[in-house]
Amino acid sequence: MSGKSYNVPPSAEFVARVSGIATMAKLPFQETAEGLDAAFIGVPIDTGTSNRPGARFGPRQIRAESAMLRPYNGGTRAAPYESLMVADIGDVNVNLYDLKDTCKRIREAYRKILKTGCIPLTMGGDHTIAYPILQAVAERHGPVGLVHVDAHSDTGDVILGEKIGHGTPFRRCVEEGLLDCSRVVQIGLRGSSYSPDAYAWSRAQGFRVVQADECWHKSLVPLMAEVREQLGAGPVYLSFDIDALDPAFAPGTGTPEIAGLTTIQGVEIIRGCRGLNIVGCDLVEVSPPYDATGNTALLAANLLFEMLCVLPKIKYYN
Repeated sequence: MSGKSYNVPPSAEFVARVSGIATMAKLPFQETAEGLDAAFIGVPIDTGTSNRPGARFGPRQIRAESAMLRPYNGGTRAAPYESLMVADIGDVNVNLYDLKDTCKRIREAYRKILKTGCIPLTMGGDHTIAYPILQAVAERHGPVGLVHVDAHSDTGDVILGEKIGHGTPFRRCVEEGLLDCSRVVQIGLRGSSYSPDAYAWSRAQGFRVVQADECWHKSLVPLMAEVREQLGAGPVYLSFDIDALDPAFAPGTGTPEIAGLTTIQGVEIIRGCRGLNIVGCDLVEVSPPYDATGNTALLAANLLFEMLCVLPKIKYYN
């Protein structure tokens, strides 16, 4: 592949995985999104969390575990590094003492990224970050469809007197007209709740809600065929909270809920987004202190790679 004009991660056949600076997938680092088709970017905050902290360390640990990734997708035969110019552009310079200022910083950073035509692949950070990211995304693309994979709907209104936090981003997005509500799907929702029907508000907006127990013991390939039909050709944002997966697979997160999705189902959801007009993705809520094995971050790194592999214009080998 030496004749290619794309960035290609070094192969562990020739360069030791433990060597070098820990960028995502050992890709080159560059300071801006200029000239890139897609970019990995970290948003290291946990100021919006309501339970366990630690997601501020998510991007760093995901990058460390991503050294295991190889250039091709062995399952789908996608060749992302023969298709797109990709790099790691570092982290947003967040303000750990002021969540509202952090949201402003995120929004401004993503405006710059999106202005270049680059598709951001975000490593969180807690789920608060989806709100300012989607503000920037909607400025460029208009109201977008949303594939939201999560144990929680994140449609709360006020938490401890505050309207911005990791339990409220998608209500704020609806209020500001950032989402095309007829093209929103929430998958994996579960857990105890504050009311008999925790998802009534989502359904009232027109969201399709797929609770986790509807997913038990089955492949999600048929579901994703329906999702692709519903979302159509318009722009789509993919937001994946690692707590959508059962804590048996992903214990390193802030608000774990039992009886969740499997890792296989998580991969099926992302691969099922192939063919959608994806304009941005995030993987949030990895909290490394709660998983000393590193497996939650390893899982997150692989899911981000799967996201890269379903972006528009990706080449697949037959």
